[in-house]
Amino acid sequence: MNSLFARILLWYGCTVIITLVGAAFISALDMNQDDSDRRAPAARLVEFQLSMARKAYETEGRAGLEKFLATMQRVFDAQGILTDPNGRDLLTGEDRSELIRRARRRRAEYQFFRAGNAMVARAAEDERYWWFFIVPRMRVGLWFLQPDHMFVLLAAVLLCYWLAFRLTRPVRTLEKAVERFGRGDLSARVRSKRRDEMGRLARTFDRMADRTEMLLGAEHRLLLDISHELRSPLARLNVAIELARSGDDLTAALNRIQKEADRLNALVSQLLEVTRAEGDPSALRREPVRVDELVQQLVDDSTIEAQAHGCELRYQQRQPAVVEGDPELLRRAVENVIRNAIRYAPRQTAVDVSLARNNGSVVVDVRDRGPGVPEEALTRIFDAFYRVGTDRARSSGGIGLGLSIARRAVELHKGSIRARNAAPGLEVEMELPAAQA
Repeated sequence: MNSLFARILLWYGCTVIITLVGAAFISALDMNQDDSDRRAPAARLVEFQLSMARKAYETEGRAGLEKFLATMQRVFDAQGILTDPNGRDLLTGEDRSELIRRARRRRAEYQFFRAGNAMVARAAEDERYWWFFIVPRMRVGLWFLQPDHMFVLLAAVLLCYWLAFRLTRPVRTLEKAVERFGRGDLSARVRSKRRDEMGRLARTFDRMADRTEMLLGAEHRLLLDISHELRSPLARLNVAIELARSGDDLTAALNRIQKEADRLNALVSQLLEVTRAEGDPSALRREPVRVDELVQQLVDDSTIEAQAHGCELRYQQRQPAVVEGDPELLRRAVENVIRNAIRYAPRQTAVDVSLARNNGSVVVDVRDRGPGVPEEALTRIFDAFYRVGTDRARSSGGIGLGLSIARRAVELHKGSIRARNAAPGLEVEMELPAAQA
């Protein structure tokens, strides 16, 4: 029997049936001589039989006793024996003293566990008579089990079925989720709302699945990010190598190679840091960061790139702002958004960068005056590899990872990033929780 449901149903069902039947049998046979047991219904029945047999014998003699015993045989399908104090059968004259000795030697409650017929003995209060009620072993159950008991047993079996189903259903749900997860469906979850051990087990699996999906996703995105972020430095490095080979200005070429190599090393470190922090948020550095100074530095570094694209970069700083977080990750997030705006800004236009505080948050806003994006794409431009079906993100040759990196870095700092069409252009807003004073 390999089914947990069948095992639970069988064990609970057998337990209920054995308990019910056993309790009924013992109750029917528990008619010993102790005065404390005379109040039981079965004991009262034996007392009544004794009194009726005595009355029949004393009023009508053997004929009356024989008539009463025949009636009892017909009604109860059991044998009744009335004796004098010495054990002589008042109907047949046989010696029944052995029955008296057996009754005194053993309590009647043990008759259920003895071989042969079940016997209950009762002595009259004045000790003038002994009454023996002998039920064939095969008739004991039929004697007290009624059709109503079958309905009780049926109800108990149905309750056992419901209990087994309730206990095994979360196991089956968890089994299906584990099977889907093992086949590669990393989104498989149980999402149980139970508060018992099964619910805690399901929630433990969900947390494990979330962690595994996060680690595998971070590893996958690391490869994509490296291929995206290292493409431009490698291209510039190749140009510097060609200049060095030409020999026109070897010192300048070597300096350029050194600069690009340092930049590559820094990019690799930052990408690894983003992935490590995403896989293990506890590894995220936490220190006060002056966001106003960080944005000012990035604007200054990006001015030359903006001029090369024929646009102007403007920075509006209202007040100092400090956040708690990793300076390198924050730098990467803001830089990607600014570079994205410069890339798509038309010539002779301005890219506005502003910084403000709003209800305990620091808001960095970057707006270009390009073509914008369709409304249905505003929430998807932060997805990796997403590119809208217009010239935006196609003419530049981008592969759609810059804003994705920015979103992950901002969310690691418990912040949010959103975009909206500014008519003209696209406006990207990054909101970060301000540091406590």
